[in-house]
Amino acid sequence: MIVTTTAMIEGRPVQNYHGIVTGEVIVGANMFRDLFASIRDIVGGRSGAYEDVLARARKQALSEMEAEAAKLGGNAVIGVDLDYEVLGSNGSMLMVSCTGTAVTI
Repeated sequence: MIVTTTAMIEGRPVQNYHGIVTGEVIVGANMFRDLFASIRDIVGGRSGAYEDVLARARKQALSEMEAEAAKLGGNAVIGVDLDYEVLGSNGSMLMVSCTGTAVTI
């Protein structure tokens, strides 16, 4: 399935619009990961643990969106928008959401 942030796919005209599709994933931050990330923040550098969690959450959200598009009969999703939000009273949860339009090309 083709997934793109653009409104169209060059050379592949849209034959049918199936509607808006979404994917949402909420992940909790692990206490040990938080501890190691805060230590890394003190000494500098990137937090590989958080980057891995973020990448997995993004892939899951996109996969959910693609599955919803396929269920509607689409073979592509155009106009995809990815959003990230920190949730919880102490920012302990991360939500990754994506939205797009399911189409047949």
